[in-house]
Amino acid sequence: MKISARNRLKGRIVEVKKGATTAHVRLDVNGTVVTASITNEAVDELKLKVGDTAYAVVKASDVMIGLD
Repeated sequence: MKISARNRLKGRIVEVKKGATTAHVRLDVNGTVVTASITNEAVDELKLKVGDTAYAVVKASDVMIGLD
């Protein structure tokens, strides 16, 4: 895969949970779980399943920091 985004996190899919139109895909990246909300159609087209290796590609214009 070639992509211009620099924020790529490689991991293993640990859960794919489909809803009415949107799915939540959980990716274990070295012990940290990243969750992506994507369409059910995208899950089907990419044939995503638990155990697959995949990338979380983060595209954001802002990153915020919070404190308790």
